[in-house]
Amino acid sequence: MGVKKLKVILLRHTPNPQGVVAMGAKLCYSAAGITDLEEDIMAKSQNAFLERLMEMGHLTPFEHASFTFGIEGVSRSLLAQITRHRIASFSVKSQRYVSAAGANQEGNVFGYIIPPRIAALGPEAIKEFASQMAQMQKWYDGWVEKLGNYGESANEDARFVLPNAAETKMVVTMNARELLHFFNLRCCHRAQWEIRALAEEMLRLVRMIAPVIFRDAGPRCLRGPCPEGKKSCGRLNEVRERYKHISRTT
Repeated sequence: MGVKKLKVILLRHTPNPQGVVAMGAKLCYSAAGITDLEEDIMAKSQNAFLERLMEMGHLTPFEHASFTFGIEGVSRSLLAQITRHRIASFSVKSQRYVSAAGANQEGNVFGYIIPPRIAALGPEAIKEFASQMAQMQKWYDGWVEKLGNYGESANEDARFVLPNAAETKMVVTMNARELLHFFNLRCCHRAQWEIRALAEEMLRLVRMIAPVIFRDAGPRCLRGPCPEGKKSCGRLNEVRERYKHISRTT
C-alpha cells in the first residue's frame, strides 16, 4: 500500500436538491397544496428565491437536501476532526475487523498519509518517514502474532501501535445546511491542511450539483471581515482569490 492520496466521490445526493429546498421553504409561506407547489417549482427557476433565503438566514429548509460522499486516502488524524461535526452520519473502515497485518506480503506496509511539509523536505525525509511506517508495520505484525492471530481479538489490541498517519476510508452524509457550516470552518486557511483539502474537494463536487446553494460557500472571510481576530491568517486577499478560482472551475 504505502503512500495514499485523497480521493472523494459524491456517491448520492437528494434529486433536485435546490428544488427540494425551495419546496420546503415555500410551504412555510403558502396556502397552496404540495402538488401545486411542486408544479410551480418545476415551472420556473428558484435561484432568486434561494438567494433570498440565504440572505434572510432562513436555513432550516436546506436540511432537506443531503449529500453522501465516499472518502479515501485520509488519515486517522482527519477522522478525529471530521467526526466532531455531529450533524452528520459516518461509516468508517474498522481497524478491528479489517486487519493491517502484513499489508502484508513482501515488505509492504499499511496505507498512510505523508504530510506535505514533510514531503517538501525532500527524498531523504520521505525515505525516513517511510522507514518509520515500515517499523510500525513490523510492530503491528509482531503483536498480531503474539496475540494468536485470532482476527479482531488480536487486531483490536495490535492497532494501538498504528500512527495517526494510517489511512482510513469512510462514507459521510451531511445535509446542505451542515455542509455550509462545515465549509465555513474547514475551508478556513487556519484549518488543518488535510481537512481543508477534503473540504475544498467536497465543495467542488456539491457546487456542480447545487450551484446556488453553494455559490458563496467557503470560509467566512469570503463574505466579510475575518472572524478570527488576532488569530487571522492575514491572507484575506489570497484566500478570496483562491475561491474565485474554485468557482471558475466548477
